[in-house]
Amino acid sequence: MRPQPMIVVNDVPASSRWYQSLLNVKIGHGGDEYEQLVREDGTLILQLHQWDVHEHPFLGDPEALKGNGALLWFEIDDFTEAVARADSMSAEILDGPLVNPNAQHRELWVRDPDGYTVVLATKYGDL
Repeated sequence: MRPQPMIVVNDVPASSRWYQSLLNVKIGHGGDEYEQLVREDGTLILQLHQWDVHEHPFLGDPEALKGNGALLWFEIDDFTEAVARADSMSAEILDGPLVNPNAQHRELWVRDPDGYTVVLATKYGDL
C-alpha cells in the first residue's frame, strides 16, 4: 500500500510550482485542473486538484479552513537543502527548523499558499 494524498487548491499550476520548489519533485501529469507531483523515480508524492472542477461536491468546501486537523507530512532525505529552498521561496515558516526529541529527528513546519500545513522531517531516529 502507498498513500496518494490529494489536496484541493485555488491555482493548480501555482501550487504545483510551489511544491516542486519545496519538495524538489517534478510534474507527473500536468494540467490547470489536476496535477500529479512525482519523485525522479516516478513515485507519486502528491496530487493537486482545482476547486469546482468536474462537479465533485465531496472535495470539500472552498470557504472552509484548509487542512484543519490534517498535516501534509513528508519524510525527506535532503533536510538542509529543503530548509534553504523554503527560505529562498519566502515560505511562511510556522516552526523550525527544530529537533523533535520524541521522534529524534529534525522538522520544518511551513504553510502552503492555500493554507495547508506542510511538515518536512528527516527519518525517525535520524539524530
